[in-house]
Amino acid sequence: MNWKFWNKKDKTAPKKKKSAAREWTDAIIFAVIAATLIRTLFIEAYTIPTPSMESSLLVGDFLFVSKVNYGARTPMTPIAFPFAHHTMPVIGTKAYWDGIKLPYYRLPGLSEVKKGDVVVFNYPMEADSPFLRPVDKRENYIKRCQGTPGDTLSLVDAQVYVNGKAAITPVNGETSYMVQTDGNELNPQIIEDLHLSDIQQMTNTDYMMNMTTQSAATLRTYSNIKAVKANNSLKGVYDPEVYPHDPHYKWNVDNYGPIIIPKKGWTVKLDSLTLPIYKRAITVYENNKLELKGNDIFINGQKTTEYTFKMNYYWMMGDNRHNSLDSRFWGFVPEDHIVGKALFVWMSWDDNASFAHKIRWSRLFRGIH
Repeated sequence: MNWKFWNKKDKTAPKKKKSAAREWTDAIIFAVIAATLIRTLFIEAYTIPTPSMESSLLVGDFLFVSKVNYGARTPMTPIAFPFAHHTMPVIGTKAYWDGIKLPYYRLPGLSEVKKGDVVVFNYPMEADSPFLRPVDKRENYIKRCQGTPGDTLSLVDAQVYVNGKAAITPVNGETSYMVQTDGNELNPQIIEDLHLSDIQQMTNTDYMMNMTTQSAATLRTYSNIKAVKANNSLKGVYDPEVYPHDPHYKWNVDNYGPIIIPKKGWTVKLDSLTLPIYKRAITVYENNKLELKGNDIFINGQKTTEYTFKMNYYWMMGDNRHNSLDSRFWGFVPEDHIVGKALFVWMSWDDNASFAHKIRWSRLFRGIH
């Protein structure tokens, strides 16, 4: 009897050689899978599109963002086109299929998000968009973490305080200044050298512009400059654009809080003062139904006077304090929106410079602090 399954494969038989097309296909598939795993679990490239982090990070900086530091977030929308975030290049259609959605899960990381870290996260306010995208497909934002779960944060005359102590102000952060001249125009070279931005001329002698504290100190030394003064909002002046958009809280971008940042397991007492601050986290981010019936609060049909948070939250602010859409305007960032930690600038491109000076050579491979 001939038992064929005992027969050994003839190793002397010549192997059929793969065609060039098959070899290229295999190589491309392997490269796509490897690159996707690297982007998902380890590191991803990111570009600075807006000036909200200047002068710490500049428009045109190309960064590497680590997924390992805080632990990689596993895909919540697993079926997506490789290398596209939420929209297909050129054609503009969705780059993912949201027919399958997975719950939030994060792999163990090297550390928690720390105060002072520059963090990439998904924009929380997209939850209000009529074209609602899954959490991991929302627009990427980059800001500096100023407050972590359980912290009490406030701003007094533009100085951030956390748990009663003054926070370190970013060395290269910018803010708005009023500048008075003797009537002579500002030298374009000085504007470029000191990175003066968002310049608005109010009168023949008065200007408003953004700059760092170092630039402000240097500007004061020029003979045609009469005064350089920080342009901060006054304490007690209510700005309706500032979170929680409630007149009970007369807060603005420079004088804000105190506000307690929710921590997983923390129980907050709910009343007419706390509800405006925490209602969004309870309903939008933690998916509860909240109703007001007279003076009574109902969550998921149950009358209650308190709520215990299921997630950690963070407070993010741009280093360009008067040109940044951040937590002062839309509140807390939930932990499931955290993407990763910005590590270093690997390339920097200045669209406004001449061709020979497009690359900012001094910024290449610069660490982010």
